[in-house]
Amino acid sequence: MKTGKSYVAFTKEMKKEYTILVPTMLPRHFELIISVLKTYGYKAELLRTEGPEIAETGLKYVHNDTCYPAVLVVGQFIDALKSGRYDPHKVALILFQTGGGCRASNYIFLLRKVLEKAGFGYVPVISFNLLGLEKHPGFQLNLPILRSMMYAVMYGDLLLTLVNQCKPYEKIKGTAEQRATFWTEKLSKELGSGGKVRYEKIKENYKAMIADFAAIEKEKKKTVKVGIVGEIFVKYSPLGNNDLEQFLVREGAEAVIPGLLDFCLFCVFNNIEDYEIYGLKPAKHVAASLAFSYLNKKKQDIIDLMKEEGSFTPLTPFQKTIDLCRGYIGYGAKMGEGWLLTAEMLELAESGVKNIVCVQPFGCLPNHICGKGMMRPIKEKNPDINIVAVDYDPGATRVNQENRLKLMLSNAFDEAEVTL
Repeated sequence: MKTGKSYVAFTKEMKKEYTILVPTMLPRHFELIISVLKTYGYKAELLRTEGPEIAETGLKYVHNDTCYPAVLVVGQFIDALKSGRYDPHKVALILFQTGGGCRASNYIFLLRKVLEKAGFGYVPVISFNLLGLEKHPGFQLNLPILRSMMYAVMYGDLLLTLVNQCKPYEKIKGTAEQRATFWTEKLSKELGSGGKVRYEKIKENYKAMIADFAAIEKEKKKTVKVGIVGEIFVKYSPLGNNDLEQFLVREGAEAVIPGLLDFCLFCVFNNIEDYEIYGLKPAKHVAASLAFSYLNKKKQDIIDLMKEEGSFTPLTPFQKTIDLCRGYIGYGAKMGEGWLLTAEMLELAESGVKNIVCVQPFGCLPNHICGKGMMRPIKEKNPDINIVAVDYDPGATRVNQENRLKLMLSNAFDEAEVTL
């Protein structure tokens, strides 16, 4: 079924039989989100394929100047369709679109062109967006689904934070990962079991998760905290950043990564700023303001529980993140990760994380401006910050990337010996 806009729509009939393939980015977050989809009658599966063959497959169908995340996502989808694990006539693909000026919003058109070229033009590609960019009768988002997905994101952010604050110090290696796997499976079952998600139960789970990770036996030792910021896919995806988190842990550092909820809040806040700066869409401004307040309150609940337990560095309130970048960059700079990228570097520095890796796909203009381009003014006002920019693309070698990171870590550990 092709619509008037010449794309294959995901129909209500497809919902009953088709499996939706989801590209990798944040594995635990996405497993939890997929569980929500299952509650509402969708069949979905997260693709976990990795290795150099994924990029090689992508490069067979898209130009090597194409944004690296697009190469990987295309490669992962085509690899899955050709693997024999799925019936291509019974699967759909899904991509997330923010509707912004970044090329990421245009991946979906590139993917459809690739599917035609590869002989899979009949496979529907679902646009996951909140802007009405495309219509798919068989894939409808409503408030209950979005609310449950929001809790999945918050669960994922809490797990991300707890695991990273435990890994460098655990006495029995692998304990934090085991706990994270346990909680991902437990929470997935709850989110995927159907029925209404009760917020009191959500908060009980937050508290139990924090207590469980706090109980992990840890050794007291000096280490260096390293923040990771950058383009959203390369920042989070082990496939996109050559498993950067694990590399830092192996080198004896603690990885600190701002959560996915902050990017969601960034998108909502930008709708508020559109009205403040340009006077656009008053009704949308009201809706965005209400959503922004709601999400901030939910995040504050996690912060309060982390403070109450006392073993972990809590998340940062998003309003503080917003305020930190005043005087550095304007809120109208919102392409890609926009002003949020600058703000996250300042947020990390303000919380004591003085060593930061800014990861980006080669040629990603928004990130080169708001990330690499802001490094100098940030360092001028914060001379104790050490920021290194690392590009990721099909031609970049893992050895060169890791050598740059090792040099940064060597300097960081030397500095820590002086100051600790």
